[in-house]
Amino acid sequence: RGHSGRTDDMVWLCLCLAGNGACARRRSHNPRAGRDIKGDSPFGKSEAYIKLEQLGEGSYATVFKGYSNLTNQVVALKEIRLQEEEGAPFTAIREASLLKELKHCNIVTLHDIVHTRETLTFVFEYVHTDLSQYMERHPGGLHYANVRLFLFQLMRGLAYCHRRRVLHRDVKPQNLLISEMGELKLADFGLARAKSVPSHTYSHEVVTLWYRPPDVLLGSTHYSCSLDMWGVGCIFVEMITGVPTFPGVRETYDQLDKIFKILGTPCEEDWEGVSQLPGYKPHKLGFYRGQKLGLSFPRLYDILEGESMASALLQLNPDNRIEAETALKHRYFSNLPKKLYELPDEVSIFSV
Repeated sequence: RGHSGRTDDMVWLCLCLAGNGACARRRSHNPRAGRDIKGDSPFGKSEAYIKLEQLGEGSYATVFKGYSNLTNQVVALKEIRLQEEEGAPFTAIREASLLKELKHCNIVTLHDIVHTRETLTFVFEYVHTDLSQYMERHPGGLHYANVRLFLFQLMRGLAYCHRRRVLHRDVKPQNLLISEMGELKLADFGLARAKSVPSHTYSHEVVTLWYRPPDVLLGSTHYSCSLDMWGVGCIFVEMITGVPTFPGVRETYDQLDKIFKILGTPCEEDWEGVSQLPGYKPHKLGFYRGQKLGLSFPRLYDILEGESMASALLQLNPDNRIEAETALKHRYFSNLPKKLYELPDEVSIFSV
């Protein structure tokens, strides 16, 4: 078979992984395979969902607010356009297979998958806004108590992913959903990767520029969980100040310049191997001395251990960045209830 056939098989594999009705229809000869008279599951059918309004559009998918006739609940419908020659984008297959395995309160829930000739639709729980929109509605920085709770939930979700050797690879405010209750949920796992070893070689074309770590900007393709943690650091400072931490405006070297002006230009003495990275070109990099983050972002000093947490996350050398599991025990979270650390994965911190 050609490329399209292989991709279609991958789609069906993905649907089976998701355990929904679309897969069940393929085995409908089994009298126990479904719920209705035909032995067919109600899941995996386009008629089970009604589109209400468009919420957003990306390079390969459109997201709609929808309604489920199965659960009588509002849902989010991520509709992926299938190219006849290419089948489903591999990012979609990757997202579905990973989300099937990730069951956590701080990770968006995938309810169902609907496969038609033209589209592949993911049915997610509906969460009414994202962190980017939330910050736009609260200009000038968020209340420090809210920052702490959002960061704790983000660390909690990422620690769960990283324990399962899954990197998100696109941590940014637009991919962090915020419920009306204040629950934060990691979403959009299209770039995520399951990794079998602590570090691996991947494409460096990941993560929106503002949240991309310096090692990746310099061309490194050898990274692990530290990739996600840099993005967390950028978001942490942005929540406090109300403005992006490193807002590059043109391209890679402009972004690096924004970072190095604050954290200093790295050298072999404090980051072994940095000069060997493909993008490390001294004539394109300005030389800056590093300084305390609090000097550039004074509000960090207004929060107990805020500067310490930001510095632990925003380390130029990826080997020095704090891990999510360790960050949960950082002194910045010391005033949170101890019961939060005993919660099962699928239970919200707001149950305490």
